[in-house]
Amino acid sequence: MSEIKLDPFDVRIINELTSDARVPLIQLAKKLKVSNTLIHQRIKKLKESGILKNAVYQLDPWTLGYKTSVYTQIILENSKHHRRVEQELEKIPEIVECVNISGRYALLVRIYAKDNRELRDIIYEKIQVIDGVEGTNTTFSFETAFSRNVPVVL
Repeated sequence: MSEIKLDPFDVRIINELTSDARVPLIQLAKKLKVSNTLIHQRIKKLKESGILKNAVYQLDPWTLGYKTSVYTQIILENSKHHRRVEQELEKIPEIVECVNISGRYALLVRIYAKDNRELRDIIYEKIQVIDGVEGTNTTFSFETAFSRNVPVVL
């Protein structure tokens, strides 16, 4: 895959959209002092290149009643189980992220649960029963200090 070349105008658009993805594009064009057509063309290019993904609302887990947040590392019996285990983990709605990691643990998942009992059920009855999972190690998250996008550099 070749590296995508961004120009300063692309970076300005990205910065505006990552601070407020709901901004009307005509308003964005006025703010950046360009035509609405140019904004649409550039955003289309950024989407096609894969730089811009879906614009979504971020939900607040705490407000929705998810009082427990953890990171769980997963040991696999064998690396051949990797993709199938990922597919099974994706079926568990409380798992909001799954990443491949190096070392003894093959996968790291972020789980939100209503309370510790629900978390126990997720780990023991949904994750550890997946064929190919050897074990887990869970670390509680007290709060997220910050979360942000990667910086856009030219």
